[in-house]
Amino acid sequence: MSKKNKADNRGFVFSTDPNFKFEEEDNELKETLLPAQQKLRVKLDAKHRAGKVVTLIEGFIGTENDLQELEKKLKNFCGTGGSAKDNEIIIQGDQRDKILQWLLKNNYKNSKKAG
Repeated sequence: MSKKNKADNRGFVFSTDPNFKFEEEDNELKETLLPAQQKLRVKLDAKHRAGKVVTLIEGFIGTENDLQELEKKLKNFCGTGGSAKDNEIIIQGDQRDKILQWLLKNNYKNSKKAG
């Protein structure tokens, strides 16, 4: 059976309109901005994490590989675990000061601390 109306990342699964089609996502490679052009937001978050606190770095513009590389550097600097997906980096614990220090040291000048 052909799946002409596959689910997409926004949660749509089915439509009663026979002419309905999901919009194709851009699979173009995003060019990674220079560190001085990145506008990253560093904030503390505990939502949906069973009371555990994490530091979120949002607003990264670039390729998935560059996001993973930045995440790895931040995890090593903070000495904690974390992950990267959907253009945001999650670092375990309250690491806002350390992360902000590292970002400023590495020319992420437009970084700001939120939350």
